[in-house]
Amino acid sequence: MQLTTARPSLLTRVANMAWSFSQRYWRVIVVAMLALLHIAVFRGVADPWARALLLAHLGLLLLWQPFLRGEQRISLTQGVILALVAAAVMLHLDWWVLAFWVVVLAGLVGGKVYQQHARWQRRAYLVVLAYLLALLAIAILPEITPRREIDPDIRAYAEYVLPFAFVLIALFPSEPDSADAPHIIDFFYSVFVMLLIVVVILGSFTFMSVTGTPYLKALTATIFLAAGGMLLVALAWNPRSGGGLDVFFSRYLFSIGLPVEKWLHVLAELLQVEARPERFLSEAVAALLRVPSVAGVRWRSGDTTGEQGSRTPHEVEYASSELALTIYSRYRLGPTLRWHLHLLGQLLGEFYVAKLGEEKLRQSSYLQAVHETGARMTHDIKNLLQSLSVLTSVAARDQGGDRERSSPELQALLRRQLPLIERRLAETLDKLQRPQESGEIYVAARLWWDSLARQYRGEGVEFEPAAPPPGVRLPRSLFDSVADNLIRNALAKRADDEGLRVRVAFECGERLALRVCDSGSAVPAGIAANVLRAPVSSRSGLGIGLYQAARQAEASGYRLVLESNLDGEVCFVLSGAAA
Repeated sequence: MQLTTARPSLLTRVANMAWSFSQRYWRVIVVAMLALLHIAVFRGVADPWARALLLAHLGLLLLWQPFLRGEQRISLTQGVILALVAAAVMLHLDWWVLAFWVVVLAGLVGGKVYQQHARWQRRAYLVVLAYLLALLAIAILPEITPRREIDPDIRAYAEYVLPFAFVLIALFPSEPDSADAPHIIDFFYSVFVMLLIVVVILGSFTFMSVTGTPYLKALTATIFLAAGGMLLVALAWNPRSGGGLDVFFSRYLFSIGLPVEKWLHVLAELLQVEARPERFLSEAVAALLRVPSVAGVRWRSGDTTGEQGSRTPHEVEYASSELALTIYSRYRLGPTLRWHLHLLGQLLGEFYVAKLGEEKLRQSSYLQAVHETGARMTHDIKNLLQSLSVLTSVAARDQGGDRERSSPELQALLRRQLPLIERRLAETLDKLQRPQESGEIYVAARLWWDSLARQYRGEGVEFEPAAPPPGVRLPRSLFDSVADNLIRNALAKRADDEGLRVRVAFECGERLALRVCDSGSAVPAGIAANVLRAPVSSRSGLGIGLYQAARQAEASGYRLVLESNLDGEVCFVLSGAAA
């Protein structure tokens, strides 16, 4: 602790040195403080030297004190008030005041015992507590009892034996973290120790006055009665069978937080049922107003502002990157209530940020679905355009040839292809209008295989004979898309090799397998490694179409692989369980 005066430079350095010394050698400070108290008590309250020693004892206590941070400065006004209080107490010092002071010291030390995790440091404070209780029982209380019955020899022995506690405290080994440990006390335990000592003192005095029992016997009887009462309370608090007083105490504590618990329950429900962040925030604030300590709430999120309830002079603010929140309290704000309301605001802010992230994720998922659907539909449309180009080229050749001989063949081709192209275009348009995932349509495998063979009749595609069982079904959209991509990619190689053969086989048993092979050159190694795993750059069209087809197959429980990649034998296979 540092004092601020008219000469801050010199006194500040002295104060800093004193504070550093007290932090590093706290046991020396405690021993010196107790030694001065010991001498003053045994010299008596009427001795002027005892009063001076008690003033020095008070100064050492200020160095050791566990109430304030040591680096905090005391203003000149506070220093004067502290000096006047100390002077008034010393001028009117008597045994009752001294007894009260020792009880307060015992309470402080008892509160620090429960906060110490270092073993030897805790034992040192236990010795200090035992010394203060012994000093109080042997040297101070006999001076204020109804009858002074303490044996002078016991007092004389105590005067020379009790200081051995100082030696014991000094001999305890120091621990590395004891110097840096914060000086804190447990207020509840400190008050409990003080009240227990006061009960023992007043109980022993009452015992002496009522029964005429000597001081030591009355003190001993009172101590045992207090210990028995504490034992009964401990057994009633937490009995072996369970269901003690601690259950009712815990229920009382939980009932204090019941409105907040209800608000958290409402907040969790809103997070599940409310999709729009602004609606979620409005409903959560309305539920927050049902907490007894909240009078009103004002918020701002981006360009949106809102307010519910009423404003009061007591406000708590919470601000984050997405939400600025002001909570108005019905009551005057203490540290606990301020922390409590700030925690509520932080919870609401975190839930609101999560809801915003959920909306962004939903929008991103929709855009991703649009992108993937568009990429897949682009290749479907490309395949359909290639089919239309074939029909157009056939029609053009038919106009230059013998119309009577070729028109029936052209009409048959048109009757086969145009309904199929119309259906495929309608499905593609429907998927573009609704990019979300739609249910797959299953058709008979035999019908689909026959339709695929008719579709590519006349384009030089060799279909191996297959006879799928009548009861086997397959996902039509998946097999249409994959078959079109694989066959069109194989036919595209004919621009470089007119003699290229394209073979299509269909195996139908417990598992379905659609195999498309061509006799062209192998896929380059750099492309083959990623062609089904990521979009690749290729002028032959083996890039994003096959990647999307592979992803569509994976989503439907099938697998598209490059089975063979050799010159003259390039095979892709779509396989999966039969439905």
